[in-house]
Amino acid sequence: MSEHVILFAGPMGAGKTTAIRALSEIEVVSTEATNSDRASADKATTTVALDYGEISVNAAEKVRLYGIPGQRRFDFMWSILAERAEGLVLLVNADAQNPVETAIEFVKEFFALYERGGIVIGLTRADLVPQTLIEEYANALADEMPDVLIPVFTVDARSNADMNVLLMTLVANVELRQAVTANPRLTSGRAR
Repeated sequence: MSEHVILFAGPMGAGKTTAIRALSEIEVVSTEATNSDRASADKATTTVALDYGEISVNAAEKVRLYGIPGQRRFDFMWSILAERAEGLVLLVNADAQNPVETAIEFVKEFFALYERGGIVIGLTRADLVPQTLIEEYANALADEMPDVLIPVFTVDARSNADMNVLLMTLVANVELRQAVTANPRLTSGRAR
C-alpha cells in the first residue's frame, strides 16, 4: 500500500484539529491541553504536540494526516513532523487580524514542503469577510513569490467534502511531482 504524509499547519484556532477530525477514518489521536493564550484564540483547548488521523484514497493508497500546534512556542514539533511530510495543508482564519501576512509567513516557514510536494491554502471562516479575500491572497502570494503556484480555497474545516477537495488537490500535486521526479522527460515536452 502506498502512503502519503500530509502536514496540517496554521495559526491557533484556524481549524486544523477540526479538519483532521472531519477527514479521518480512524479515531483521531489528539494532544489537546487547556488554552493559556486566550488573547490569540478564544477557545478552551489547543493542540500542544500533534493531531493524527488517516484516510484511504483507494484500496492501495492511504494518507496520514498530521496536525501541528499553531503556537510558535511549540515550533519544535513543526520541524519534527515536517521531516516525513510530502505536502502541506495550510489553514488560516480569514477573519483573523492580518490573515494574508500570516499565510505568507507559514508558506515561507514550510517552503521546503512546497518544493517537496506542494502546499494548498484553506481559508476558514471566509463567510465572515468580503469575497475579494481570495484575490488578495493570490495577489499577495504572486507579489511575494512570483514563481510559486499555491491553490487557495475557502473551506469549512468541519466539512468532509470541503476538506476532501483541499486534501485531494494536494495529493494530486504531490503525485504529479513524484511522477515528474521519477521521469524527467515529462517536463521536457517529449514524453511519449
